Amino acid sequence: MIRHALIFWITVTLAIFGFVIGVLTEPFFTLSKLILPLVLLAIIYYAYKKMGPGKYARSSSGSKVKVKPSQKTMSKVAGIRKTQDAPGKRKSYPFQVIEGSKGKNDDQLPKYH
Repeated sequence: MIRHALIFWITVTLAIFGFVIGVLTEPFFTLSKLILPLVLLAIIYYAYKKMGPGKYARSSSGSKVKVKPSQKTMSKVAGIRKTQDAPGKRKSYPFQVIEGSKGKNDDQLPKYH
């Protein structure tokens, strides 16, 4: 990580050094090379501010239509809500443990499973 930061700052320092030397030797030529990137950045900034980042993300999912659930669905939801009101009670499941018919020898069971 330190190596990447070192390479980054060396590159930034050399770029600034090259820009300063270019402006001191040939100011109009150096500044004319910067016009196109600055215009592109200004256009991108303007478009970002004008349209916003989430404007098209919301519209691509389609129109927001509220769907009314059916009576059957509402009765299911109401039944679930009634059973969730008492969190202290355990739910009863229709499952039960069936003991196997094989003889188990506790001495042969491994200590760790």
